Amino acid sequence: MYSHQKTDKSNEKLKRNLKGTLPLLALLTAFPALSTDMILPAVPSLAETWNEPLSIINLILVCFFVTYGFFLLFYGPISDRFGRRRPLLAGLSVYIAASLLCASATNAPMLIVFRILQAAGAAASSSLSMAMTKDIFSGQERERILAYIAIIMALAPMIAPVLGGWVLADFSWPWIFVIQAVMGFIGILGVLRFPETLSQISDVPLSRMMHSYGRLLLNPSYIIMVLVMSVSLFPLYTFIAGSSAVYVNEFGLSEQKYSYFFAFNALALMVGSFSCLRLTRSISSKHLMTIGFAGVFLGGLFLLINGQHGPWSFALSMFLITFSLGLSRPPSNNLVLEQVDRDAGSASSLLIFCYFTLGAVGMWFISLEWADKIPVLGTIALSCGAMVLAAWFVLQKRGIKGVA
Repeated sequence: MYSHQKTDKSNEKLKRNLKGTLPLLALLTAFPALSTDMILPAVPSLAETWNEPLSIINLILVCFFVTYGFFLLFYGPISDRFGRRRPLLAGLSVYIAASLLCASATNAPMLIVFRILQAAGAAASSSLSMAMTKDIFSGQERERILAYIAIIMALAPMIAPVLGGWVLADFSWPWIFVIQAVMGFIGILGVLRFPETLSQISDVPLSRMMHSYGRLLLNPSYIIMVLVMSVSLFPLYTFIAGSSAVYVNEFGLSEQKYSYFFAFNALALMVGSFSCLRLTRSISSKHLMTIGFAGVFLGGLFLLINGQHGPWSFALSMFLITFSLGLSRPPSNNLVLEQVDRDAGSASSLLIFCYFTLGAVGMWFISLEWADKIPVLGTIALSCGAMVLAAWFVLQKRGIKGVA
């Protein structure tokens, strides 16, 4: 009982000290974007240097996402059993070691294997940061915090490819992974200064903790919301994997200019999240989600009509898609978590697992030898936007927990 009271007091302090709490939660949530986007400018040159097709080099992205999603399923129950801090420290330690191994890779298979190990460590971060958010905050306050985190987190995909482009301009690609190792070390320092946020650590054996996924799979409202939100993010992940081929190979931009266009797209995510934070004061969350899903549909339509006319036509269409996702994602994530009353760590893990597993499918699909990737990206965004928008209208009519 005393430890529970102590943790509750610590969480109250964390609520009051948002300047110290938000940066760490945002950094932990941003690990996937930082780990993925920094290497994107180097993808075309790695294919040329190692004389490998783009579909093989893109496995450093696809395998990262698949492994990341798979390990999320373990970190969630482990964190519900042993608390958030210890799994985080273990995962970040693996991440640092794997990042240094990536820097030493001399061919594509080695880099792919080391990226798998890096993903296994990184998986502890974003899942547990979302669980920690649920530990500390609740209701509309949690939705507001998720929007703040999304704004800060959006800086990661803006800065990461630009930083990667600068590194490639003056150094070589292994330094990208050295920087990621340093980032992991900073994360460890932050976690060491952070108190345990889980007030009720379960004494159920770990083997039985995995049963939480069975309970979640039997929760239809949770599963439906997870699937709908995962499909809404599908166009973003296909863009991440295909963007370097579009900007560098199709439009003929340099790696550094590509990084600026990618950062412009990431800016859309931040602007969308910031708009969500402001608009929730006057517009309900369900209406923001409707606007966001409709924006993905319209962005896909514009991409099909104007996307091939030049880098800016392509970038502006993608800006609308990514802005719309930034607008809808904070209330979407909060609505998914509203569907569960316990097993927060497992629920967060399964949610992000679905995001990244479906994202890996999109990355694989766009990496196929398409003659022109822009119409493919447009068709994906148009189709996903239409499906999610239709599903969202049906869910509102049938009624779902947390929708006012």
